[in-house]
Amino acid sequence: MSGHSKWATTKHQKAAKDAKRGKLFAKLIKNIEVAARTGGGDPSGNPTLFDAIQKAKKTSVPNDNIDRAVKRGSGQEAGGVDYQTIMYEGYGSGGIAVLVECLTDNKNRAAADVRLAFSRNGGQLADPGSVSYLFSRKGIVIVPKEGTTEDAVMEAVLEAGGEEVTDLGDSFEVMSEATDLVPVRTALQEAGIEYDSADVVFHPSMQIEVDADGARNILRLIDTLEDSDDVQTVYANFDASDEVMAELEND
Repeated sequence: MSGHSKWATTKHQKAAKDAKRGKLFAKLIKNIEVAARTGGGDPSGNPTLFDAIQKAKKTSVPNDNIDRAVKRGSGQEAGGVDYQTIMYEGYGSGGIAVLVECLTDNKNRAAADVRLAFSRNGGQLADPGSVSYLFSRKGIVIVPKEGTTEDAVMEAVLEAGGEEVTDLGDSFEVMSEATDLVPVRTALQEAGIEYDSADVVFHPSMQIEVDADGARNILRLIDTLEDSDDVQTVYANFDASDEVMAELEND
């Protein structure tokens, strides 16, 4: 998901405390396998794999699981799966643009899951290109606040391509161009600043403000989509104010 405000904070807390931790672990492991297959099993020479492992470790995925995923992906161990990346586009209620990133070994199953999620939650699938133009590829690094400041983070990343640092409450979000993600997280490491995750994401160029009912509807669609094993990430161009998110927390 994407958007600043209370929702930006909530999404990271949700990822860390996800009750469906087994499902989250499986998706992180899948990312590691694909990264190892694409760029090799050595994290020092494969930045995508390095970041996938970092994210998995920060989410408490056991090291044994991570090691086996690297070996499967790089061909050192049998059992690897040939996953396909597929993007689906659609609209949620209120015309909110939704991008669904899937990593699957069964295209038909993924398509059926995504179509059903949209139809059951007041949305609809759209043709390729219908909403993707509303998003651009950006690098996002999440930095825990402990032991650093917003000024220190900005100073560390500015020359490496960092464009914006946003306060998310208990962490900072550093945004850059997608091509600058590795230089930015490397600059943080060299400055002695730890980070929780580094990902290339689809960031909305414009956002639709939603009220409490609108937020409930789009979050219900997102939850249904994310419940599919084939869905890795969901992006939507909505924004919800602190007040709206506080109202939802009281539901």
